[in-house]
Amino acid sequence: MTALIPRPAMEIAPGAVHLPGWLTLERQRELVTACRAWATGPVPIRHTRLPRGGVMSVQTVCIGWHWQPYKYTRNADDVNGERVAAFPDWMVQLGRRALLDAYGDAQGAADYTPDTALINFYDGQAKLGMHQDKDERSSAPVVSLSIGDTCVFRVGNTETRTKPYTDIELASGDLFVFGGPSRYVYHGVPKVYEGTADPDTGLASGRLNITMRVTGLTD
Repeated sequence: MTALIPRPAMEIAPGAVHLPGWLTLERQRELVTACRAWATGPVPIRHTRLPRGGVMSVQTVCIGWHWQPYKYTRNADDVNGERVAAFPDWMVQLGRRALLDAYGDAQGAADYTPDTALINFYDGQAKLGMHQDKDERSSAPVVSLSIGDTCVFRVGNTETRTKPYTDIELASGDLFVFGGPSRYVYHGVPKVYEGTADPDTGLASGRLNITMRVTGLTD
């Protein structure tokens, strides 16, 4: 088993930071195990149906709050009506460490309290169009973790889905944080490279993407 060696952080745009190899293989395996458990319910993983009838090619399961286009609820009324699994404290701590390593702001990291995560699974054919994460009432940063197959991650601008944008590769173990001036950048995944996953992560194929957010909502 080859250990991942973290590489220097790269700022793609102001507030958008890529930290390659941030997750150890052990932590990746732990996250894969947790995601498999969440995928079975109480609200199972599914292809989200959009209001106009389209169906997303990625499969999604949520914890903390349930995301349905384009709002958050505690119960998954568009799936089975069940309350989603709780957001665990160890995920809060992981999010805080991610923010600290990305920005070097100890106070900002200590104040960061994500309360939901969208977990997307991509098979080799899945894609995600350019979009903004703007259904939250908080402008706190989004913490994104990648496990499994490498993908092309397209980082755009805050005004339009079109150019200018920057394409980077996100590999297994990579961390990407977007906040500040880049909190509402358009972003997407136009391609996944099948067969690039390391089985030592516990994921033999496909890509898991875990995005932690602060909804700004209360019960």
